[in-house]
Amino acid sequence: MTITTLSSRELNHDVSNAKKAARKGPVIITDRGKPSHVLLTYEEFQRLSGRRQSLVDGLSMPGLAEIDFMPPRVEIKTREVDLS
Repeated sequence: MTITTLSSRELNHDVSNAKKAARKGPVIITDRGKPSHVLLTYEEFQRLSGRRQSLVDGLSMPGLAEIDFMPPRVEIKTREVDLS
């Protein structure tokens, strides 16, 4: 992986060069000599950011949909209670 540094002026002058450099690694864009932005390929951005999961996705177990689960029906009997 190659890290390239370009000034914002260089970026504006030759965007295609910056995109080519981003295929080899991150491109740090400087503004007045200080790093201000980073250019990455979309694939690298996806890899770094990861897929966001919902809570349900995070807690689910793969393959559960294929398991037949039929719990027996339970009959709950109630009775009256005198609270007087």
